[in-house]
Amino acid sequence: MSAGRHLLPLALLALQASLCHGACVEVDSDTEAVANEGFKLGCISCKMRGEVPATASVKWYFKASDETEFSELYIYENKYGDIIDPRFHERLDWNGSKKTTDLQDGSIFILNVTYNDTGTYRCVFNRVLSYVNYEFETKTNKTIVMNVVPRLTRGMASILSEVMMYVSIIGLQLWLVVEMIYCYRKISAAGEEALRESASRKNSRRLP
Repeated sequence: MSAGRHLLPLALLALQASLCHGACVEVDSDTEAVANEGFKLGCISCKMRGEVPATASVKWYFKASDETEFSELYIYENKYGDIIDPRFHERLDWNGSKKTTDLQDGSIFILNVTYNDTGTYRCVFNRVLSYVNYEFETKTNKTIVMNVVPRLTRGMASILSEVMMYVSIIGLQLWLVVEMIYCYRKISAAGEEALRESASRKNSRRLP
């Protein structure tokens, strides 16, 4: 019975470790790039059935701000990437899952971003799940609207937070000044009162 009690926590820990292994979290991509700097276009598509073998390919499309149709930008499959859009030749690199065909991260990295890169990007995951007797194909796509700016702008929440911090600091300093003045006046008044009492005692002693 005692051995069983000790084995149960170990079994639970092993189960948690197996669930945590290879964990995947889908997060949204940043959308504001700085001109002449690098920028990562994030695209993550987690496989829901982690125990099922799978292969995946990722294809990116791009539509500039002055265009109406998407054009093929980049494709990655079988551990190999290919830049299709000539506007991005030698300026684009794979930044997703490596050394595997079971892709979950399909991110790419743009080098030396230009204002012409402003536009809409679409990432398409084509995943094939391999079961014992059949294969199941799924497609997932994500759309990112990227804006290119001269320098990284700060969000309104960040600006307000900093303003409130400075207001709090100034308010605290003013409060300290008021407290110092109050304490000084209180000490000064107490000193004057002590001097008056001392003088009064001396005068009372001199009287016959």
